[in-house]
Amino acid sequence: MTGAGDHHEDDTARAAEHVLGLLEGEELAQAERRLETDADYRALHAMWAEDFAGLTDEITPVAPPARIRRAVEARLFGAERKSLLRRLGLWPALGAAALAAGTYAMVTGLDLLRPEPVGPGLRAEIAAEDRSLVVQVAYDPAEPEALRILRPSGEAMPGRSLELWLIAGEAAPVSLGLLPEDREGRVTLPEDLRPLLPQAVLAVSDEPEGGSPAAGPTGPVVAAGPVTTL
Repeated sequence: MTGAGDHHEDDTARAAEHVLGLLEGEELAQAERRLETDADYRALHAMWAEDFAGLTDEITPVAPPARIRRAVEARLFGAERKSLLRRLGLWPALGAAALAAGTYAMVTGLDLLRPEPVGPGLRAEIAAEDRSLVVQVAYDPAEPEALRILRPSGEAMPGRSLELWLIAGEAAPVSLGLLPEDREGRVTLPEDLRPLLPQAVLAVSDEPEGGSPAAGPTGPVVAAGPVTTL
């Protein structure tokens, strides 16, 4: 006879496999549904996401050779986006975060830094250089009206808000609204922005409570990350 403790252990293992991207087919579909309906399972999923992200805390940064940095930058971002990112003041942090993630994945053979999507399609990890703020974003074409958000670490300062921005090519940043106050939630994705998402960069800025009073970010951009295809 299977007891309640056995069910909890099964859920703990399943949530870990979910975060690591090891589930497929019907197992993955069931896990995705539970993220929507089961608060206990969501808590386990968030716990594992934060634990795995913490595995990189003790890694000493290593500056890659210039030729490797240039190759990674070109592959991730393309030359057309660099000037805008530099104007926003987030290019050095964004490039360093991307290079650190790529280097760690190549060295260990375990792609633990990639955020586990909560649906097929596109995803992004928006991370501060010191990972004090980590926001995982997933886009499911079957639910095109929203981005699903998981925030393993970080939160807004008292009296401040964290605002999500979409940056496509050389266009000005477009606000997608405030990050949900809860660790998991959704942000509306307007229909006219959906075609821009696959090649975009997502960024988070620190704004006055309620969001930026202007058309663009008014506070510092504290984290950023490119959108990638699954």
